[in-house]
Amino acid sequence: MEATEAEYNSLSKREKGKGGFRACSFVFVMVALENMGFIANMVSLVLYFLGVMFFDTASSSNTLTNLMGATFLLTVVGGFISDTYLSRLTTVLIFGVIEILALIMMTIQAHAKSLQPTYCGPGRSSCVEGKTAVMLYASLALLALGSGGVRGVLPSLGADQFDQNDPEEAKALATYFNWIILSTVLGATIGVTGIVWVSVNDAWYKGFMISTIATFVGFAVLLLGKPFYHQRKPGESPFIRIAQVIVLVFKNRRLSLPARPDELYEISEKDTISLEGKIAHTDQFRFLDKAAIVPKDLNIAPWRVCTVTQVEEVKILTRMLPILFSTMIMNTCLAQLQTFSVQQGYEMDKNLGKLKVPAPSVPVIPLLFMVILIPAYEFLFVPFARKITGHPSGITQLQRVGVGLVLSAISMAVAGIVEVKRRDQMHKDPAHPISLFWLSFQYGIFGIADMFTLVGLMEFFYKEAPSGMKSLSTSFTFLSLSFGYFLSSVFVSIINKVTERVTPSKKGWLHGEGIDDNNLNLFYWFLAVLSCINFVNYLFWASWYKYKVDDVDCIKPDLIRSTDGLLLTKVENTPDLSVVKAEVEENTKEKVVETSEAEAPSSDLQPKDDKENQQTHEQETRSGN
Repeated sequence: MEATEAEYNSLSKREKGKGGFRACSFVFVMVALENMGFIANMVSLVLYFLGVMFFDTASSSNTLTNLMGATFLLTVVGGFISDTYLSRLTTVLIFGVIEILALIMMTIQAHAKSLQPTYCGPGRSSCVEGKTAVMLYASLALLALGSGGVRGVLPSLGADQFDQNDPEEAKALATYFNWIILSTVLGATIGVTGIVWVSVNDAWYKGFMISTIATFVGFAVLLLGKPFYHQRKPGESPFIRIAQVIVLVFKNRRLSLPARPDELYEISEKDTISLEGKIAHTDQFRFLDKAAIVPKDLNIAPWRVCTVTQVEEVKILTRMLPILFSTMIMNTCLAQLQTFSVQQGYEMDKNLGKLKVPAPSVPVIPLLFMVILIPAYEFLFVPFARKITGHPSGITQLQRVGVGLVLSAISMAVAGIVEVKRRDQMHKDPAHPISLFWLSFQYGIFGIADMFTLVGLMEFFYKEAPSGMKSLSTSFTFLSLSFGYFLSSVFVSIINKVTERVTPSKKGWLHGEGIDDNNLNLFYWFLAVLSCINFVNYLFWASWYKYKVDDVDCIKPDLIRSTDGLLLTKVENTPDLSVVKAEVEENTKEKVVETSEAEAPSSDLQPKDDKENQQTHEQETRSGN
């Protein structure tokens, strides 16, 4: 009984003095310091590739977008490890060591002339070869692995400090995702101004060295917060649970589904230690329910039958995929602001009075917007919207993402107009280019879009994820970024090849080393049109999506709001959720104690009806004797 109660407490109870915003404060500091260097490098590396490694325009852009794509793709690795094998904190620290090692290697190469290439003349996409190439690509690969692994776990580490089934902590969880983005923005603001200025105007190795030190201090601060963290224990591999469902669906493909969903296999309430992991049945993707058909021989075992909750976990991930793919185009647009827009700025008037602003520092404009808008959103918009909708976040996560997608399309349209003005002025009077701050329009609009979409996606994937897949699901946010960056490289290559064939000049829109002879404005407008088409696609899938409903919610039917993705109605006369939760936890704890005192624990694996028949047979036998 003691072991069962301890397990119950470890899963369902928060240790006193742990969790909450005090624990998250260490996460916020770490996020700010790590992103100070990460984002500074991501907006300036395109110039490093151009001026130090002697890549041409297209190759430098594609190398950076491939690096960013690989970084965000590898977030899945970090999320999987923390869900299955190691604690969140341990996983973050391991990948942190890899990231710091990569930054040290980049610092050494930027300082040592012997590890840098010599200019090989025009006509080649890159001058990097031999030991220079090995050092460069090894450091970039380690940077992608380390940074990606950290990003796949860190948001979940902070979110685990709140209980989303508690009404007050549910509000705090929504606030947490706003604050983690604000921490990212504050660190990035320092990075794209201070660190970028040092890299461009002084020495690249000094900028990389500052990034290394800031990242090291950030991870040290995160480790100091260990006594305050509520750490979720890793569980069964999410991929194994998914595979079990897929295998059984195929195995049972010829069987008919039972008439009622409650005839499917599910563990009983007294076998459930934590209500957090039990998910109510839904009617979408009914074919997956075949994995939960009880075998005729009643032999309940893994790979023979899955629970309804396990099937619903696969349904949730399946419903998430269209949302994930519908946000890729926006991140393709984001890639342009870190590559081509930086190259635009390099050809513009960078003087602000007596101060010369590095082109990669232009993103500080949307960052400053976000520093103001995120607190305004949290303290002004959310309370106002909450009164109207009754939703803890003011509006649903998918509504928030939709706003960002619209703004990203507008940003690309504006970017094309600005590029026409910039290029025409360069052809007319190269000595007097237009001001760098014309780029603030496209950056500012996209900054607001990113505030809506990035926070909305992170909160959406974390809240909707099954309890054992929180990190893996949250990494889907960055998976969308990864696909967007890779898609950018594909678009650049395809657009160049297609336009070389169809244009009268037989030159691609993005050909050559010089940006002034390209048709970058047409590429921007192509992305704007594509974004509009993608938004229509997103509206369909977001309206189709059904939010997850936990079994704890089903205890009080009047607590359930509309589960449609873009719909949300205000809940009237809602009971106190904290009281309901307390009652549920008390009942669950009593049933756990009863389970621990049972004489035959092996019978817990049998379906409820079979156990009742067995108990009746035993009673008849005893009475006969």
